[in-house]
Formats: sequence, structure tokens, C-alpha cells
Amino acid sequence: MLLDSFLIRAALAGLGVALAAGPLGCFVVWRRMAYFGDATAHATILGVALALALEVPILAGALVVALAMALAIWWLSGRGEATDTLLGVMAHSALAFGLVAVAFLPGVRIDLMAYLFGDILSVGRIDLLVIWGGAALVTALLAWRWQRLLTSTLGADLAHAAGIDPRREQLILTLSLAVVVAVAIKVVGVLLIAALLLIPAAAARRFVRTPETMALAAAGLGGVAALGGVWASWAWDTPTGPTIVCIAALIFAAATAVRRGGG
Repeated sequence: MLLDSFLIRAALAGLGVALAAGPLGCFVVWRRMAYFGDATAHATILGVALALALEVPILAGALVVALAMALAIWWLSGRGEATDTLLGVMAHSALAFGLVAVAFLPGVRIDLMAYLFGDILSVGRIDLLVIWGGAALVTALLAWRWQRLLTSTLGADLAHAAGIDPRREQLILTLSLAVVVAVAIKVVGVLLIAALLLIPAAAARRFVRTPETMALAAAGLGGVAALGGVWASWAWDTPTGPTIVCIAALIFAAATAVRRGGG
């Protein structure tokens, strides 16, 4: 069968993450939330450690901790805390505590590199179901709240004038980011998911005129990076997660060059 091939499963996993991360990454670019993706992703290592300690699925631990981190950041940012400083403290602290917690687990051997940089070639059928299920959930949520999210992104005053609660929309966005980070941990790892959120959206921004076309272009470019990265990794025997990000970076460089060349 088609899914018997590990390369096909890897390609589908990367495509699923990219399709959700692209539109979501647009809001990361517009709201200048790049560091949020890092903070949430780093926290998932702590979730991995907790999942191993409690003998529950890795995804469950990663998702719970990612959602908790998202809620904590949302709550603290609403109390006037400096967001960039807050994210820096929480990101590095969560990663450090997670790595230390893993070291204390008795009788547990874990390949930290797989969680830090991804292990997309080991994706199974259940992983595919989780990845595409999470991607579908986030995509549907973004489609449903698109106009409200856009309005609140433009400014809190404009959102209030339109009868929209910007804090609620920010919460929806942060929780969506947490879900994407959790399901992407096996594809590109916690250290690279922020790049997959940011780079395709930043590249798409170079040559589009409307938010909707930017979201579609970001999803498409992310998909190209994922598929190209899987192929390049197989052809040249390189780490797949980092290779996907390298392809995305080359796409961004090409988009920048074309934009400048066109004036």
C-alpha cells in the first residue's frame, strides 16, 4: 500500500504540518510573535519528560504542556508584563527544566536529538492521523475566526469598535499555535518548528497583496519546503528536519531576490 513507504509517510507528515503552519505563521509575522513559537516549542521538551515519567503518549504530554505555556503567556501578557522578556525567560527555563527532567528519569533512554530536531522518517500511520487531525482542526478554526483575527491584529481599538474582544482572539491564536507545535514535534523538532512557522510566511509576504493570498502562499511554500526537504534528505543523506528548514530558507532568499530584482 501507499502508506507502507516511510518516504510517503514522511512527505505527508511534512505537508500536513506545513499546511497548518503557513496560515498560522502569517499571524506570527503580522503580530511579531516569532519568539512565542520558540517559547511554546521549548516547553514541549518538559512535556516529553512528563509523558515518559507518567507513561502516557508523548503527544499528550507535549500538548498539555504547550497549551499550559500558551495560557500562561496569554495571561501574563494581559497583566502588562514585557512580552519579549517574558517569552525569553519562559522559553529557556522550560527547555532547561525539560532537559534536566529527562536526565532524572530512571531506566529511560531517550534520543533527545529526535525531539530537538525532529525524526520525520519514523512517522507512522497513527502519527499521520494525529498530524492531519491537528492540522485540520487548526485550519478550520482559522477559517472560522479569520475576519475577527485579522481585525484584532490590525489594532485593539478597531477590534473593540467592531464588537470584537481582542484578548479572546489572541487566546484562540495562542492555543492554535500550541496545537501546531505539539503535533509538529516529530516532524521538525522543538528547535525548528518556529522556523517553519516564520519562514514560509515571511517569504510569502514578499510578493502578495492581501492577507488571504499571503496565507495560501505561505501554506504552499511551506508544503514545497517540506516535500523538497524530505527528497533532499533522502537524496543526500542529511537530517530531514533541518533540511526542510534549509529549503524554506532558500525559498525565502529567492523570494527576497526576486522582489528586489523587480523593484
